[in-house]
Amino acid sequence: MFLMETYKRLPVKFVRGEGVYLYDEKGKRYLDFLSGIAVNSLGYGDPELTEAICRQAKELLHVSNLFENPWQEELARELVKHFWTEGRVFFCNSGAEANEGAIKLARRYFYERGEKRYRLITFYKGFHGRTYGSMSATAQEKIQKGFEPLLEGFDYAELNNFDSVLKALKKETAGIMLEVIQGEGGINEAEAEFLQKVQDLCRKEGLLLIIDEVQTGIGRTGKFYAYRHFGLEPDIITLAKGLGGGVPVGAIVARKEVSEAFKEGSHGSTFGGNALACRAGLVVVKRVEGLLPHIERVGEYFRQKLEELKAGKVKGRGLMLGLELERDCSQIVLRALEEGLVINCTAQRVLRFLPPLVVEEKHVEEAIDILRRVL
Repeated sequence: MFLMETYKRLPVKFVRGEGVYLYDEKGKRYLDFLSGIAVNSLGYGDPELTEAICRQAKELLHVSNLFENPWQEELARELVKHFWTEGRVFFCNSGAEANEGAIKLARRYFYERGEKRYRLITFYKGFHGRTYGSMSATAQEKIQKGFEPLLEGFDYAELNNFDSVLKALKKETAGIMLEVIQGEGGINEAEAEFLQKVQDLCRKEGLLLIIDEVQTGIGRTGKFYAYRHFGLEPDIITLAKGLGGGVPVGAIVARKEVSEAFKEGSHGSTFGGNALACRAGLVVVKRVEGLLPHIERVGEYFRQKLEELKAGKVKGRGLMLGLELERDCSQIVLRALEEGLVINCTAQRVLRFLPPLVVEEKHVEEAIDILRRVL
């Protein structure tokens, strides 16, 4: 073994994929209801995405951000089109990088205004990444343990508990950062009333509202951005995972006034927004625009079928769903894998389902049949 043992890997080696299916080295077929943890938005072997990647690879992969980048401009325009107001985009390579950049942008924004505000309120069971800034924002002991001292400047509150937000508020608070549906934390959805109170507090106190859309964004919940379910107007959102359809790319989208705090030389990324990643992202974004009604319809159908199992509490929206059980679900994941279904377990007791956005009702039926046997 030449790899660091940072992952608990399941005993399967996938060698190819087609549509919503994966195939192992022995040719066995698996129905993929995880899609690389919400990454492979268009499934596997999508002709349009494959052709775009191959064409771009033949022409130009990367030239660095020292030069004008038309591919970034085109993708940024599409991302801002779905934002609630005029915005600007910074491209990076991952969700952790996007969140790290959002933290920097929030601090820089108040620095430019001459205000000593640098602290962020984040939430227990949330997940924002594993770099030092994003890990410090992640209020989970299992993520932080052994890496102390953490980055100073984060105060933790409880999702859907507004009093806990008020208790965490300080004169140095710069903003509030949250996921409207906590993915890694167990598919925990924020309540609409709570989110509105948080936004009202941000407006009243002059705080920045930062929405982590790394897992929920790019159509995953049935809206292009999940915050749109709740009528929010965030100052900053972060994206990654499904944006590139499997090609690594992340992004920060910020309200124009806020984005101006990042000046020349204040932030950067060697690989961020390279030609290949942006070409892939453009295909994904345009396809997802047309898939939104499909995602809502199939997502609702899947939810109904999960509820009919009567095995536990069904949580989430669109094609980001969870089934909360009254027991550890890790063995169920292994049993499902044996039966040809790829899912995962998060927060110990929640089966998480993140199928490709092109999944159809017949695939849902196949998954439910396997789940019924396994459960």
